[in-house]
Parts: sequence; structure tokens; C-alpha cells
Amino acid sequence: MSRAVMLAISLFSMLLLSNGLSAQQYGTAQQARAMLEHAITAVKADRSDALAAFNKGADGFREGDLYVFCTGLDGTTLAHANPAMLGQNINDLKDSAGKAFGKEIMSSAREGQITTVSYTFPRPGESQPVAKESYITKIGGLVCGVGYYK
Repeated sequence: MSRAVMLAISLFSMLLLSNGLSAQQYGTAQQARAMLEHAITAVKADRSDALAAFNKGADGFREGDLYVFCTGLDGTTLAHANPAMLGQNINDLKDSAGKAFGKEIMSSAREGQITTVSYTFPRPGESQPVAKESYITKIGGLVCGVGYYK
């Protein structure tokens, strides 16, 4: 192959890769569920280390607009992508349509099961609410979830 053809192939491949990466900035339902399953394993291994990793977005716990959030059983937020949410009680949260989604998250969480809750919430770094569905579970003394934006 000539050098010009190899260069053209390389440039075309880089263009395809960059387009694929920009499309990946939004997580899918499958990726959200897989992240929650990874979070469950981390919490069972070491709760303190897991919460620290969730808050830092380390160890694969923040990918594009996907992140792990956790609360205590009283609803106090212990892990979230937005540091301003830490310490807030999700039982008080309502979405843009007035849905008390925080209470629904808390009441639908079950140990050993993954359930879903739908609501609107801004993407990380944005202020406009977007349709979101979160996978939720109870792990020991925590309620944790990972949501994806529709």
C-alpha cells in the first residue's frame, strides 16, 4: 500500500473513532445497570472505599453522564456526582413535574433486587431537567442507584 493510502485509512479510522466516542458521552440502560452491579460488588467489599470511589468518580464509577449515587436509609445523600447533593435528603426531592421521586427511590429499593424509577433530573453540569430512569437497589445500610438519561 502506498503511504498516501495508509495515511488516508488512518485519518478515516480516527474520524470514525472520534465520532463513536462523542456518541458515547450518553450512557445506555445496559451500561447503567452494569455500573450499579459493579457498585454493589464494591460496597459489599468495602463500604467506605466504595463511597469514596463513587464521589471521586474513580474505578469506573463515572462514565460520561452515568454515575453512582447512594443514600443512607434515612435518605441522606452520601455519594453523588454533584458535591452540592451530598448531605441533602432525597426524600425532599421532586422533579420538574412535581413527582416525589426521592421518596419513590427510597420506598422501591429492595435488598438483593434491582428496580427502576423514572423521573426528570439535570445531566451532570447542566440545569435543564431531562427524562431519566434509575436502577435502584438496597445494599446493607445504603440505597444506591445509577440512572441513564433517555
